[in-house]
Amino acid sequence: MTDGKRTPWVVGVSGASGTPYAASVIRGLLAGGESVDLVVSRASRLTLLDETGIAFRDAHWRDDLAEWLGRGADGKPGTYPRPDLDDVRYWGAGDLAAGPSSGSYPVKGMLIVPASTACVAGVALGLSKDLLQRVASVTLKERRRLVVAVRETPLNGQTLKHLVALDEAGAVVLPASPAFYAGATHIQDLVDFVAGRVLDAAGVPHKLYRRWEGELGGGSRPLEASGGD
Repeated sequence: MTDGKRTPWVVGVSGASGTPYAASVIRGLLAGGESVDLVVSRASRLTLLDETGIAFRDAHWRDDLAEWLGRGADGKPGTYPRPDLDDVRYWGAGDLAAGPSSGSYPVKGMLIVPASTACVAGVALGLSKDLLQRVASVTLKERRRLVVAVRETPLNGQTLKHLVALDEAGAVVLPASPAFYAGATHIQDLVDFVAGRVLDAAGVPHKLYRRWEGELGGGSRPLEASGGD
């Protein structure tokens, strides 16, 4: 928040594989004292169900989100404590009259995690076929920070052109590409590295991964507790 006025980050979750990345980013934002407006695309619900077994429902989004954020990247329930969701607002993907669909709605920016190639194309072409794409278009036109964590491999030429277009429009194109120098010993460490880089691009402080300090072998030291605490 800024001066008592709620100014959230919009987190858009598209249908690409990688829902643990989104969960880690949301946990990191909340741990950093940030407000979150959440948009979950229709396609991402299928991915979430496949990757976690969670059926994300509009009418029960708070309980479903709490269960999602409580799971680790390996899908184990109860890995993280139940989060405080008082400063999270959820908007349905089909609600084109939602607050973030307008440039006059105050937000800090938008993080699309993960971003499918279909989502990348829609945003690059300005299609606004659902709320997620509409908010991304608004974010660009208002010159706010847009981070696009694309999760696909290999990338074809058309997608590469779309990513270049997003870069030229001012977005941060951030492939979901984990590094290994930080001493990862668990799948969660690799997920948290990508999530941490997303938060770095947004300028949100966190402790999700060990930073490079110019010392070879530093990754062999034990990692600090993750989660932004």
